Amino acid sequence: AGQRAIVERWITHQAELSVIVARGVDGKATTFPVAENLHANHILDFTVAPARIAPAVAQAARDLARAIAERFDLVGLLAVELFLTEADELLVNELAPRTHNSGHWTLDGGLTSQFEQQVRAIAGLPLGDTAPLAPATVMVNILGDAWRSGEPPWTEVLSHPRAHLHLYGKGEPRPGRKMGHFTITGQVADEVLAEARRLKARVVGNPG
Repeated sequence: AGQRAIVERWITHQAELSVIVARGVDGKATTFPVAENLHANHILDFTVAPARIAPAVAQAARDLARAIAERFDLVGLLAVELFLTEADELLVNELAPRTHNSGHWTLDGGLTSQFEQQVRAIAGLPLGDTAPLAPATVMVNILGDAWRSGEPPWTEVLSHPRAHLHLYGKGEPRPGRKMGHFTITGQVADEVLAEARRLKARVVGNPG
């Protein structure tokens, strides 16, 4: 009795989304395409960009992220995580004022990466073009679980013509620890996601 508590309502949703918005010192802002995030055991597993949602929903999500950045007088980068409810309502779930795991796809799938955009925003430089380089990019997280039988077979990723491997240089691979990611680009989101699942299974032994 007398203890503080947080009461949360269960949200029935059709998708988890995120929008990364950048805002410069001059107040100009831009958003990256909306990303769709698929989780496993409460950890981001796959990101599909652009998200497989209606254009009107995507525009509403980008407008919402920009409005939040304006309200906060943001300088830099902000990741706005969202639930898309079954009634097509957008609910803000979390705000992360930094480069974000769900934005790693921009390293290989965007004209400007989220990391470059962060530097541009805080250095007073013009913001970069956030258009995607391919119709679909899928990012796959690599967790420390992948090392349970030794070093993963990275040649599986490196030999793929449209895949790019990024390892973070962390010394100790622990279960659940984000050790790196890879991306795959392609033409159709569903097909690229299926391809990413197959490649993940060969690399880490778990299709997710």
